[in-house]
Amino acid sequence: MRGIYSSVTDIRRKVFTEVARLAYEGGDYSRVEELPYKIVPGEVAKYRDSIFLERAIVGERLRLAMGLPLRPVDEHAPVSQGVNESAIAEKYYDPPLVNIIKFACNACPTTQVHVTDCCQGCLAHPCKEVCPKNAITIEHGRSVIDQEKCIKCGRCMDVCPYGAIIKLERPCAKACGMDAIGSDDQGRAAIDYDKCVSCGMCLVNCPFGAIADKGQIFQLIHSIKKGDKVIAIVAPAFVGQFGPAMTPGKLETAMKELGFHSVAEVAIGADLCTIDEAKDFMRAVPKEQPFMATSCCPSWSVMAKKLFPDLAPYISMALTPMVLTARLMKKKHPGCKVVFVGPCAAKKLEASRRSVRSDVDFVLTFEELMGMFEAKNIDIAKLAEGQPFREGTAAGRGFAVSGGVAQAVVDAVKRMDPQREVKVVSAEGLKDCKKLLLLARAGKYDGYLLEGMACPGGCVAGAGTLQPVKKSAALVSKYKSEAEKQNAFESQYEVDLEHLD
Repeated sequence: MRGIYSSVTDIRRKVFTEVARLAYEGGDYSRVEELPYKIVPGEVAKYRDSIFLERAIVGERLRLAMGLPLRPVDEHAPVSQGVNESAIAEKYYDPPLVNIIKFACNACPTTQVHVTDCCQGCLAHPCKEVCPKNAITIEHGRSVIDQEKCIKCGRCMDVCPYGAIIKLERPCAKACGMDAIGSDDQGRAAIDYDKCVSCGMCLVNCPFGAIADKGQIFQLIHSIKKGDKVIAIVAPAFVGQFGPAMTPGKLETAMKELGFHSVAEVAIGADLCTIDEAKDFMRAVPKEQPFMATSCCPSWSVMAKKLFPDLAPYISMALTPMVLTARLMKKKHPGCKVVFVGPCAAKKLEASRRSVRSDVDFVLTFEELMGMFEAKNIDIAKLAEGQPFREGTAAGRGFAVSGGVAQAVVDAVKRMDPQREVKVVSAEGLKDCKKLLLLARAGKYDGYLLEGMACPGGCVAGAGTLQPVKKSAALVSKYKSEAEKQNAFESQYEVDLEHLD
C-alpha cells in the first residue's frame, strides 16, 4: 500500500508530526493527553464505530512513536505514563520493536478458500471434481466448501472458469515471510517474537493500521535541542521519497532547518562494504566455504541465523553501510551523534545491538522524518538548492534496490581480478530468501555470491518508505546514473576501511 495516501497513512503522518512538534516545543509533556483530540477532532467517528476507539488507538500510536510500550487494556493508565522518562537525548525504546494494538486489530479470518457470489452454479463444477479431499459439495446449484476438510491447495481456484473461488488471507500474516503471525484467544493477530525479524512488512500491509513500530523522534529532537552535534547519514533510497520538490541538493538544507549539523550519504558506507565483501569473497570462496551471503539487510541476516544456523558462518562479516558510514562520521567528528535516516524498520533493531549501539545513536524512517518536516512547517518548494552529494558512487547508491549489492560486489571483484568469475543469485522477500538458502544448503549454489533482501524490491520497499516501490526504484536508477563513475574508489576509502573495524 506504499504510495497510496490512505486514512492509515494520514493518521501515521499526523502522529509523527505531533510527536516531533511536542519535542521541539518542550514544556509540560503531559499535554500529550490532548493530542488524540487534535488528531481525531469532532464528535463523530470517521473510520470506526466509535470516536473514543479511534482516539484510544491514536493514543497508543503516540506512545509507540515516542518509544513507549503499549498500555495494558485491562487497567487504567494515562497516555502520558512514562513520557517524562522518555524525554532524554539518547536512544530509547522498550522491546519489542514491532507491536500490535489489539483493539485496533480486525481479527481477520485466518487462511481459507472461499466461494464468492460470482459462482454461477455451472453444470461441469470442475472445482468439485479436482478437490483431493472431497471438501466441495453442490448445494442449490452452487459450490460450498467444507472448511474442516479443505487443505487450501488451491486446485479449485485454478479450474473455476469464472474465477469465483478466492483465497482469503490475513494481510499481515500473508506479508510475513517468517510465519511469525498467529492468533490470540480472541482471534486477533499475535506476533511470535522468537520468529520475528522486525522487517516491518506486517505493519505496512495491515489495512486497519493495527501494527506499528516504536520510534526515536522524541529522543533525537531532545539531542538536537541539547546542543549535540547530530549528523544525519541518509540512505540512497531517499531520492524521491519526499516528493518531486525535494531534490538531492535541497536535502541538506532541509535537514539543517531541523537542527542537524550536517548530512552524509550512506552510499559512502556502501562503497566501503563493497570493498570488504569483495575481498572476503575472493579470499574465502571456494577455498574456505562453499558460498558467501551478503550482510547488508539486517532482517535477511537475522532470518538466516535463526533458521539456518549451520549456514551462519557463510554470511559476510562485513559491517553494514549504516555502521561503516556512522563510524566514518564519528572518526571525522569526535563526540558527534549519528542518526541513520532510511527506509528500514529493522535498522532500529540493528542499531540496538551491543556491537553497533555506540556507532549509531538514533534511527529514523523516511516517514518519521517527513513528520519532522511538517512539525517545523518546512516548505520544501521554497528551500534553496544546495550542493548535491558527491562522495558515493553509482554502485553504492544501487544498494537501495534488489540486486544492487551483488552487482556492486561483482564489479569490485572484476576490478581486482579481471579473470575471476562471480556467479550471483538474488532473492527478495523473506519467503524467497528461505527458498534460496534451502537450495544453497543442498549445494545448488556452491561458488556463488548470495544476495538476500527482506523487502520485495529491496530497500526502496522498506516499511518506512513513502512512495510506490516501482517509482522509487526508477528514481534510484536515475540517481545512480548521475553519479560519476569512480573506477578506483578503493584508494579514496581504503585507509578508512582499515581503521573502522
